[in-house]
Amino acid sequence: MERKASEMGMNRTGLMVHPVKSKETIEGAEKYGPDIPGDASLIAKERQDVSREVGGLGTVPPPNLKGMAKAAMDLLKGGRATVFVDKLGQRLGFERAGTRLYECALSKLDVFGTWAGGPSREQLEKIRLDELSHMALVKRTLEKLGADPTALTPAAELQANMSEGVPKMLADPHINLLQSLEGLLTAELVDNASWELLIELARDLGHHELAEDFQRALDVEQEHLALVRAWIAAGTRLEARVGEEAAGAPA
Repeated sequence: MERKASEMGMNRTGLMVHPVKSKETIEGAEKYGPDIPGDASLIAKERQDVSREVGGLGTVPPPNLKGMAKAAMDLLKGGRATVFVDKLGQRLGFERAGTRLYECALSKLDVFGTWAGGPSREQLEKIRLDELSHMALVKRTLEKLGADPTALTPAAELQANMSEGVPKMLADPHINLLQSLEGLLTAELVDNASWELLIELARDLGHHELAEDFQRALDVEQEHLALVRAWIAAGTRLEARVGEEAAGAPA
């Protein structure tokens, strides 16, 4: 199915389409200002007032007895076990969402196909399974620490709010496979940085075995990132071939 990411067509969103009307629009905007007095400082003040009144996103749930003992040991070492659990909850939610993202990408592959240097079904499926295994790793870690893996921690809720746009974009039927890879690139960049932070936290708290497990997960995520970058580069170069229909160009 043909649907290039960068395709010329009847795009009427820019001002240059109607230079006369655009001039009148600009003049009207300059002539008639807002009908409400004030400026952006009022909006800023309102944001500040509301931020002072409301609480945070949530709390980290208390651990079970085994987890409380581990938390006490961490505190004696000068560490904050709640921060570690909070970030683990964030990672768990993100890896679960990552599995869904690659399921969406597989659907795009079935509709639009791939291109020379693009992703194969086997590659996308392997990454999906990697994300699933990383989710299971974090779940086991939380259980080992006596924490509740089903809880939505503050960092997990924050990440869910920030990442809302990527799943929405991949689920959009207007988006082809090459375009969907832009969303996967965003997710993989965040994923890599977040595993790096988890490794540092684990080492600071003396969880060296966990740090090694997390390092192996980071090594795999770095492979994912390199693959997605290469797929985007190959697809974009094919689309950029002016004046020719490149064989295997991304649809």
